[in-house]
Amino acid sequence: MNDYGVATTNDTLRIERLLPGPIERVWLFLTDPEKRGTWLASGAMDPATGGQVELVFRNSELTTADDSPPARYDSHAGESHLLGTIVQCDPPHLLAFTWGDGQPDVSQVRFELIVEGDDIRLIVTHTHLTDRDAMLGVATGWHTHLDILRDRLRGQAPDGFWRKFALLEPVYGRRISR
Repeated sequence: MNDYGVATTNDTLRIERLLPGPIERVWLFLTDPEKRGTWLASGAMDPATGGQVELVFRNSELTTADDSPPARYDSHAGESHLLGTIVQCDPPHLLAFTWGDGQPDVSQVRFELIVEGDDIRLIVTHTHLTDRDAMLGVATGWHTHLDILRDRLRGQAPDGFWRKFALLEPVYGRRISR
């Protein structure tokens, strides 16, 4: 396994991380707003099928001593919100929800947790990505966010979110041919 996400179809990205367990701890980092806010986005979540998800992104606050966002992501420098609906929930192994509600281009993200000894394999699958730009942004974003999650679970200080994002985006531009 390497850290890079892979386009498995024209509209689907899959990315994995091996994380320190136990599984219940990793599950909390997916579902608890405060813990999720340390690596992805805070916001209320009703972790049950049909429940609502609010993601409150503050990417510029996830890490310290960071760079400014790349110019095309300036609108993501501050706080941004995304709403979704949980479509599958099987604690602590599976969580899937829509990535946006009431938008014409709603995608879906799925988190699978698999126990492997003392570690947990997290598989993130993001589907219904509308075009190459969406695929590149999602791939770069998930890679960066999941690296922060791994560092948080290890008790390590993560690299700057925007600094890493800016380095990874051109790499994904070469890796994703769609």
